Amino acid sequence: MNMFNAINNAMDLALQEDKTALLFGEDVGFGGVFRCSVNLRDKYGNDRVFNTPLCEQGIAGFAIGVANTGATAIAEIQFADYIFPSFDQIINEAAKYRYRSGGLFDCGSLTFRVPCGAVGHGALYHSQSPEAYFAHTPGLRVVIPRGPIKAKGLLLACIKDHNPCIVFEPKTLYRAAVEEVPTDFYISELGKADILRKGNDLTLVGWGTQVHVLLEVADLSKKHLGVDCEVIDLVSILPWDKNTICNSVKKTGRVIVAHEAPYTQGFGSELAACIQERCFLQLEAPVKRVTGWDTPFPHVFEPFYLPDKHRCLAAVREILNY
Repeated sequence: MNMFNAINNAMDLALQEDKTALLFGEDVGFGGVFRCSVNLRDKYGNDRVFNTPLCEQGIAGFAIGVANTGATAIAEIQFADYIFPSFDQIINEAAKYRYRSGGLFDCGSLTFRVPCGAVGHGALYHSQSPEAYFAHTPGLRVVIPRGPIKAKGLLLACIKDHNPCIVFEPKTLYRAAVEEVPTDFYISELGKADILRKGNDLTLVGWGTQVHVLLEVADLSKKHLGVDCEVIDLVSILPWDKNTICNSVKKTGRVIVAHEAPYTQGFGSELAACIQERCFLQLEAPVKRVTGWDTPFPHVFEPFYLPDKHRCLAAVREILNY
């Protein structure tokens, strides 16, 4: 399956298993702009799979209400760039509902699916990666898959989890990534990073689409520099797997964190601060970040904005020569 097939399969299983589950969002009824929900309305009826008005604040508010009654809400925000009208609902209502009621109420059976990231032609309103905004909010879970197997497992894990979850789905991977995805129900562990390649000289950390860039950088580093890189997919932004990251950095002594979001206060900042606190005596060089620039996401200049393999390989050379 490619990634949108895997996500469709996950939602199919969730709707089949949980009769209270509802799937909704802009254009979701006919399959959505990325076809992730295709055929599900025909299978489960328009009272369980349906379109919403073009109102993200309303989608989030309705989803919180659905989850608060004990039903399962799977809400799609059509593009991550348009999640901001629903920011207050997610941050001040969904994330805090259990805490402010002293555990009497919650909206834990709530999952937001949010296509994100660069796609080649999205420009400033269809390319953003806003995960860092939500990482500042206790009460949420935030995850980002790198491909079909992980996308299905993470989505089903989030739907089953007792906390409101956001699954940011890199939209350029919907059709680009293809894997042998099990058709049965399975979940991926939340809050756990994946070590994709073992190495001893340098740790490379990314998530989503950037993982594939870093795997190529690891190959180039081995070929041209003789450097053995350890590549880690962070997977979970909130909570994130401090132990896996720090254990790797203590072993290698050098680390590069790469993400598409802008440099200032991108989630790489949190990793850099934590690594400095926990691994200071083991570091052979300062933590290096390779990210998007501190500008709105450009259109024709997208290739210069992204932290591509050339910028990441230059960072490898720099950190080795420190």
